[in-house]
Amino acid sequence: MKTKASEIFSQEDKECISNTIKQAETNTSGEIAIKVLDASDSYKEAETLGAFILSGFFALILETFKSYYFATKAVGWNYDLPNFSPDFLLEATGHTSIWTYIPLVFILYFPFRFVFSKIKHMKIPFLTGKRIEETVKERALMAFYEKGLYKTRDETGILIFISLLEHRVWILGDRGINAKIAPEFWSRIAANLSEGIKKQEHGKATCHAIEECGKELSRHFPIKHDDTNELSNEVMF
Repeated sequence: MKTKASEIFSQEDKECISNTIKQAETNTSGEIAIKVLDASDSYKEAETLGAFILSGFFALILETFKSYYFATKAVGWNYDLPNFSPDFLLEATGHTSIWTYIPLVFILYFPFRFVFSKIKHMKIPFLTGKRIEETVKERALMAFYEKGLYKTRDETGILIFISLLEHRVWILGDRGINAKIAPEFWSRIAANLSEGIKKQEHGKATCHAIEECGKELSRHFPIKHDDTNELSNEVMF
């Protein structure tokens, strides 16, 4: 499974997307742009929380095995199995100490933190849906202004923003777009594109989304005689 923005589209996909944007814009004064990111944020808090929880869990397992080992040595074995008598359990409790558990948590925390920083998908279970939605929306808005989509002559630029780690798609329209096209339309297109990406149909789903956007834009913003291509048709990474 490809997780890097620069790898999800083949050269053929990129050419298809560029040509689809060009074709979609032949009937509208609207401008369509595509932006793809590996992730919308580094989610450092998820690294911290995940590493803390896993280090605590595995430290507890190690502490249990340590207590089990020393209690077995002290009480002995019964028919090749540890004798879980009250004496055994009392002995095991005596070998359990927070003073060994806490250092174990501390020692394990840093390797787990490193693993989380390298395997980014591990962060997702430690994030709320609200945090992800707000982060992707905010990053999409930032990209909208960074790439100058607000500078189109008639305020008719739209951004199809894809964030791979979160499996989220956000479509933003400029003021001219939002005045005539309801947000629900973009939400439907985004949901369909997101499903296509989950199925690894990156190029096909993206081209279909562009076609749908182009059809709607042509209804509300027909081409003008002096129209020019104001935004790049290439995928932005």
